Amino acid sequence: MSWAGKILRVNLSTGAISREPLKMEWAKAYLGSRGLASKYLISEIDPKVDPLSPENKLIWATGPLTGTMASTGGRYTVVTKGPLTGAIACSNSGGYWGAEFKFAGWDMVIFEGKSAKPVYLSIEDDHVELRDAAHLWGKSVWETEEIIKKQHQDPLVRVSSIGLAGENGVLYAAVVNDLHRAAGRSGVGAVMGSKNLKAIAVRGTQGVGNIRDPKGFMKATFEKKKILADNAVTGQGLPTYGTQVLMNVINEIGASPTRNHRDVQFEGAKDISAEAMATPRASDGKAQLVTNQACFGCTIACGRISKIDQTHFSVQNKPQYWGATGGLEYEAAWALGNANGVSDLEALQYCNTLCNEQGMDPISYGATIGAVMELYEIGALTKEQIGIDAPFGSAEALVKLTEMTAQGVGFGKEIGLGSKRLCEKYGHPELSMSVKGQEFPAYDSRGIQGMGLTYATSNRGACHLRSYTVASEVLGIPVKTDPLSADGKPELVKAFQDATAVFDSAGICVFTSFAWGLADVQPQVAAACGEEFTLDNLNEIGERIWNMEREFNNAAGFTAKDDTLPPRLLNEPAKTGPATGLVNKLPEMLPKYYAIRGWDTEGRPLPETRARLGL
Repeated sequence: MSWAGKILRVNLSTGAISREPLKMEWAKAYLGSRGLASKYLISEIDPKVDPLSPENKLIWATGPLTGTMASTGGRYTVVTKGPLTGAIACSNSGGYWGAEFKFAGWDMVIFEGKSAKPVYLSIEDDHVELRDAAHLWGKSVWETEEIIKKQHQDPLVRVSSIGLAGENGVLYAAVVNDLHRAAGRSGVGAVMGSKNLKAIAVRGTQGVGNIRDPKGFMKATFEKKKILADNAVTGQGLPTYGTQVLMNVINEIGASPTRNHRDVQFEGAKDISAEAMATPRASDGKAQLVTNQACFGCTIACGRISKIDQTHFSVQNKPQYWGATGGLEYEAAWALGNANGVSDLEALQYCNTLCNEQGMDPISYGATIGAVMELYEIGALTKEQIGIDAPFGSAEALVKLTEMTAQGVGFGKEIGLGSKRLCEKYGHPELSMSVKGQEFPAYDSRGIQGMGLTYATSNRGACHLRSYTVASEVLGIPVKTDPLSADGKPELVKAFQDATAVFDSAGICVFTSFAWGLADVQPQVAAACGEEFTLDNLNEIGERIWNMEREFNNAAGFTAKDDTLPPRLLNEPAKTGPATGLVNKLPEMLPKYYAIRGWDTEGRPLPETRARLGL
């Protein structure tokens, strides 16, 4: 059994720390990480709880493959009720923190209540204590990590923390580890800040020693790593170009949301693409991209390390931003760039750096700026209200607004509310490009139909990582489907949603699914955890997790009316590219999806579905 078998419970209100055995019957039904932590959360909180109240809980969790030699086995999740959406929030991160936590001998830590003063949790194997964090409050993620490592006199301590965004209650604040890896979406960092919890510092020396069949596990992981290495996406595309390989691809097929989804193609895409990142600049002859980087145990290495142009206006007289740091991923480049019509690559890198430094989700942040710029252009927001002119395409406005939001000053406080609340406040709720309050990522669902159904039904609000039908509709993985057709998409979305729940819960990266199916995950889980984890069993676990999350949201007050898209995507046809003339065909897909899921017409799991899944 590759679970550690132990969880920590920390009551921040009283300072009490307790240790509990992991509920193994739950582990076998929900696997770990996303699934298992969600089961604990849902069993312990009122679905209608205020996400920023002490009564909400916040959970860090690993999966059974976290910390093992399975490729990409470094993932952990942060699970809570999300302040951006009011729905269940589960945000996933890579880097090294998850493996280190597992090496310390823990599967999960549950935080309850609220501390009267800023604290951080120190974990050194079985020695666990809450420590004062007054000296860390007001510090960035980067400063926090550096100070804690010096304080512990150990450069190998791994830190998961919030920056100013989490402290200031930015509703899409992230939890950041290893400087630029993040549990980025749904505002998990804001919940952390509401509890006066600044960081978790962990050092583990125990390893993962309880693999059920070590020889079988080594054989399975070796075979599956070869599949990743031989695959065009995981063995070539992602290592070479990172996720930014998609910038030109998605733009060419007419599915790149531009200027707050007014358009589906961005004329400046080539200037902010992976290829542009790797091209030497005229100013200094150096490329922005320095190298790629891998998370713990990863054989793909899709991460980017970049260096900004020191002569760029954003960093003049700011030498702290001249060094190498986390580079642009596709979603961040799109949200900061295309969504706002900004094609200044150095400005995007600077703003992305601020998001990492202060712990903000660049997707929700960038998409919210897109809404601000449209509100400005139609006159619903003025220069006096914002503090600056903010037209589409202005790199100067993007940079200034990012600084204001990261620091929580001026109009930056409004931007920290997210696009739903901001657009409602200024009289144009229809201009928030979001589902359940969470902003869209980088795929326009008029040009990739399956993503419309994916967004509308995602349990954590608009999200690409819950059902990445782009793999099938654009890349032909595992089979090619027509991105402009609604046919077969309900079945496709359900299959992706259930499978992704298993990848997340096992503790591995969803990017492996470009090369692996569940049939590749199954022998690794079985060798590590137990022979009962058959392919059928894993499929059922994925479906069980999805329905459990759905039931929580239903109990929290969400209904079928929330499974929708903004009017723009349903009523305004794409103007250019292959999707010209098309809107998203959600009304055609949604009833079929409900039926396939075994739900009633209001989107509620039927009694026979609940019984079959043991809910």
